[in-house]
Amino acid sequence: MNRTLPLILAVALFMEQMDSTVIATSLPAIAEDIGTNPVALKLALTTYLVALAIFIPVSGWMADRFGAKRIFRAAIGVFVLGSIACAVSGSLGAFVLSRFLQGMGGAMMTPVGRLVLVRATRREHLVSAMAWLTVPALFGPLVGPPVGGFLTTYMSWHWIFLINVPIGLAGIWLSGVVLPEFPPQETRRIDLMGFVLSGVAASGVVFGLSVISLPALPPAVGVGTVVAGLLAGFLYVRHARHSPDPILDLKLFANPAFRAAITGATLFRIGSGAVPFLLPLMFQIGFGLTPFQSGLLTFVSAFGAIAMKFIARTTLRAAGFRVVLIAGAIAGSVFIGANALFTPATPPAVIIAVLIAGGFMRSLFFTSVNTLVFADINDREVSQATAIAAVSQQISIALGVAVGGGILEVTTYLTGRSLGLDAFVNAFMLVAAVAAFAALPFLRMPPDAGRAVSGHRGRRKRELRDEAAALGGSRISP
Repeated sequence: MNRTLPLILAVALFMEQMDSTVIATSLPAIAEDIGTNPVALKLALTTYLVALAIFIPVSGWMADRFGAKRIFRAAIGVFVLGSIACAVSGSLGAFVLSRFLQGMGGAMMTPVGRLVLVRATRREHLVSAMAWLTVPALFGPLVGPPVGGFLTTYMSWHWIFLINVPIGLAGIWLSGVVLPEFPPQETRRIDLMGFVLSGVAASGVVFGLSVISLPALPPAVGVGTVVAGLLAGFLYVRHARHSPDPILDLKLFANPAFRAAITGATLFRIGSGAVPFLLPLMFQIGFGLTPFQSGLLTFVSAFGAIAMKFIARTTLRAAGFRVVLIAGAIAGSVFIGANALFTPATPPAVIIAVLIAGGFMRSLFFTSVNTLVFADINDREVSQATAIAAVSQQISIALGVAVGGGILEVTTYLTGRSLGLDAFVNAFMLVAAVAAFAALPFLRMPPDAGRAVSGHRGRRKRELRDEAAALGGSRISP
């Protein structure tokens, strides 16, 4: 397998994933510089997520119509332009619009990058390739806060965005040299009604949940927006059933492996997506650490994620998707719940060991489930699969942060006390329970699901032994 290709794609996706969280610790400095307040500036966070939600559904159609490599390189270019616009913004309006432009580029980079990887990689090598591509999704939210805090403290907040320029330009050049050409495919006219409905649905849910969890506007606005998004989602489902070529083809859910992968990943991501939000807050509020110290501590889980990359393919070949995903969901949820046991007296070595192990299990789960999405679908359905997977990812991450923040709010309201360790104990235990439910969709999945990708032959060997025994007891070597 050519490891250069997934690493190039991973660098671009890391840039997008990190940027979605990097400004969180820099809001006060940015707000003071452009003459606004940090609460109002939280609109920039939600605007970025809204742009992702609107334009991700159309990414598959764009890649098919104009060529995946061309769209991927163009997406990096749009992201870089948005980064420059953010750095030179002098007002709240300009900054919010610049973040929206960044989000347009990011919306194309993630799903189209995954599409390029799947189309350029032989099925038997897809697990290893996807393992490296999963790193940015785990690294980004962890690296963002400490990097943002460091650059803002020791340089200026502008470098949060300017650092994307050389990385992006290098990504455009390297992808032009290394990535194979993908000629445009014959496509029908874009499903405009589906684009509008899916965009309103995804952005309404993501924006509403973001407002609820990071209140820059009255909570009633967030609730109303979520309701509008759910209504648009219902209308889109009705539209997709009758459209000959919907922008997001829900017929893919008839595939058992695809359905289990999307459902399981969504549940697990709701639970695990709350961790990068809850853990730094607990370290700062409950333990008295600085934002930079808490960022460095949470970052250690990335070492577990990297270690997993070297054994993902061997693990799936030995046990298969079904066993690995069930075990990964359960073990991953246990380590999420283990965060509830931390206290200021817990030895740092114990905290680090738990975080590394948790990062390992979450990485194993996501590498496996992201590969399973493409395991049993044909090549013409890949673009649709990437778009659906990316939309579900954005919604589930927003749900995770909203659920985590909501549990903290409810706990403080019921107890009548200020935010303390007890609220974080409740939050970690509940989101761990949600993550554990991710094992359920895989219980009904056949043991040999995705066998062509995982290389698992356990069931087939047993079938051959049974056949041999029926024919006279001939021995089949294991």
